[in-house]
Amino acid sequence: MRRYEALDAILRDTRDLLRGRYGGDRRSFQERVEKLMTVMGTGEDAAEDDRKVPSGSDLRREGNPAPATADQDAPDHLPHPFAPYQDLNVATRQERLDALAAAVRQCTRCSLAMGRTMSVTGEGVLDPLVMFVGEGPGGDEDRSGRPFVGAAGQYLDRWLSAIGLSRETNAYITNIVKCRPPNNRDPQPEESDACAPWLMEQIALVRPRMIVTLGRISTRILTGTTQGITRIHGTFYSWRSIPLVPTFHPSAVLRRDEWRRPVWEDLKTIRNWLVDNAGHRPPEDFRG
Repeated sequence: MRRYEALDAILRDTRDLLRGRYGGDRRSFQERVEKLMTVMGTGEDAAEDDRKVPSGSDLRREGNPAPATADQDAPDHLPHPFAPYQDLNVATRQERLDALAAAVRQCTRCSLAMGRTMSVTGEGVLDPLVMFVGEGPGGDEDRSGRPFVGAAGQYLDRWLSAIGLSRETNAYITNIVKCRPPNNRDPQPEESDACAPWLMEQIALVRPRMIVTLGRISTRILTGTTQGITRIHGTFYSWRSIPLVPTFHPSAVLRRDEWRRPVWEDLKTIRNWLVDNAGHRPPEDFRG
C-alpha cells in the first residue's frame, strides 16, 4: 500500500473510531499510524521504508552550535518534510492536516498521552505568513483542544494584532508537544522526540513563509542551538530554507516586564521582513 493510500485508510478508520464504529484491532491501528509517521518527510512508499523516527540522542544536536548571529539551516537529523507535498493543492493539504490531527488524538507514543484531556494539534490557516511554535499546551489548552487560549494566548494574540496577524487570517499556531506536560513543566527530550514527526508534517502541510519560535525549548528543537533565548532572540535562522526568528514565550514575558521591550523589537524585525519579502501590509497605526 502506497503512502497516500495508507493515509486515506487511516483517515477512514479514524472517523469510524471516533464514531464508535471501528471493529478492528486498536493496537494494529496505532502501529499503522506510527509506521506511516516514521516515513513522513520522505518520498518513498510507507510499505518500503523501515527507517525509524530520530531517537532522543539523534534529535539533539551534538557539539557546538553555530553562532547565533549566523543564518543556519535546520539540524540535519530532523526529517525533511517537503518533497512529497510540493504539488498538493490546498484542499488536499487541509484533508491531510485533519487526518494528522485525528491521528494525534490517538497517539500514545509517550507518557503525556496518559494525562491529557485533549490533544492540541494547532490552529490557523494554510500558507500563513508566520507559523508560531510554542513549547506545550497548558491547562486551558488541554481542556479546550486549542493552542494558546489562556492568558499567554491572549497576550500572543495582542502581539499578532500589533503587526497585522491573526490565527483567523494569516497565521498558524502550534507547539512542540501536542499534550500537556504535568504541572506545565518543560517537555522532556523523549516527549519532544515523540512529537517531532507530527511537527515536521505540520510544517510541510501548512507551508509558512516564516517560523517564529516562542521560548528556548522550541528554539532549541528547530535550530539546534543551546544558547539562551536572551542572547539569540530576534536573530534570523533558517529551517529548510524558511526564515526562522526566535523570541520569548508569552507566558515568560507576562512574568518578566523587562522582556516586553525586547519582544517589541523582535516583532518589528518580523514585521519588517514580512513587509519586504511577503508583501505584508501591517496596521497603519503600527509604531516602530
